[in-house]
Amino acid sequence: MTENRSIAGANPPYDSPALKTHAAGLDFQNPLLLAAGTAAYGRELAEVMVLDRLGGLVTKAVSVEPRDGAPAPRVTEFDGGMINAVGLANPGVDEVKATELPWLAKELRHARVIVNVIGRIVEDFGEVVARLDDSQGLHAYELNVSCPNTRAGGLEFGADAASLTAVITRARAATRRPLFVKLSPTLPDIGFTARCAVDAGADGISVVNTMPGLVIDLETRRPRLGFGSGGVSGPGLRPVGVLATWKVRNVVPVPIIGLGGIGSAEHALQYLIAGATLVAVGTAALADPRVPEKIVRDLAAWCALHDVQRLADLVGTLEWS
Repeated sequence: MTENRSIAGANPPYDSPALKTHAAGLDFQNPLLLAAGTAAYGRELAEVMVLDRLGGLVTKAVSVEPRDGAPAPRVTEFDGGMINAVGLANPGVDEVKATELPWLAKELRHARVIVNVIGRIVEDFGEVVARLDDSQGLHAYELNVSCPNTRAGGLEFGADAASLTAVITRARAATRRPLFVKLSPTLPDIGFTARCAVDAGADGISVVNTMPGLVIDLETRRPRLGFGSGGVSGPGLRPVGVLATWKVRNVVPVPIIGLGGIGSAEHALQYLIAGATLVAVGTAALADPRVPEKIVRDLAAWCALHDVQRLADLVGTLEWS
C-alpha cells in the first residue's frame, strides 16, 4: 500500500457497520477522533466540517483557573510537520462547563466528547473532573500528564510513578466515566508508565503527546516560537507514535487512542494494526479541515475493498517476530 495514496472504492456512510468501535464502555460510530488542542471545543470547526460524522473529539485542555498561555508566535511549520507552544491556554473549568459543554451536548448526537484535563499540581486534575462530572455532553476524560508538576519542580506528572498514581486516583474518585491517560513519547519506558496508569485506575491510554523540539529563525538567530521550544507534531512524529502504541499494547489490555502524524487512512491503519482502538487527527486537520471526514470515508472504503467486516478485528494484529 503506497503512502498518501487515496484508497479507491465506494463512499460508504460515516456510521458504516464495519467502522463501529467499542472502547472503555463507550460505543463510537467510527474510530476517528479530533485530537486535543486542534478542535478547541468544537465551535471553531463546526462551520468547516460535520463534527457529528466523526467518532468524537477530544477538547482543548481544561484547567481549574483560566490560562493565558504562551507568548506569540505560538505555532510554526518546519519540513517534518509543526511545532507549537500554545501554553495550554483555556478559559477555565467554570467557563467550559457553562458555555462549551452545553453547546456540544446540543450540537452532537453521535460523536463522543472526551475532555482533556490539565493541572499545575496533583489536586487540580481531580478538581476539574469533579466540577465537570455532572455536565451533559461529556463522555470521558483524557488526563494530560505530560504537563509539568509545579509542586515537583517542573517534573512531568507522567515521569514520576507516585505523581501519576496520585493524579489518576483523585480523578478516579471524582467520576465513573472512562479515564484515558495521555503519555509523552519521551518516557524512558512507556509500557511501564502505561501499566502504572492502569493499575491506578485508568481505563485507557493515549499515545503520544507532542515531542519537545526547537526551530531557529536564521535571520534573527532566535527561536521561531515566542516561548522558545515547543511540541513537535505532524508526519515526523508518526513512527514514534506507532511504536509507542505497539509497546503499550504489549503491556496493558486497555483501549489505546493512537495519535501523532495521522493524515490519511493508511496512517490510521498503521496505528490500528499496532494496537490502537481509536485514532486521533491533529495537525493534518489544522492544515485541511476536510481530512478527518475523508479518513473516515477511506477507512470504510478500505474495509469494503479488503472484505473486512469489522475494522476492530485489525487492532493489534501486527506481526513482528
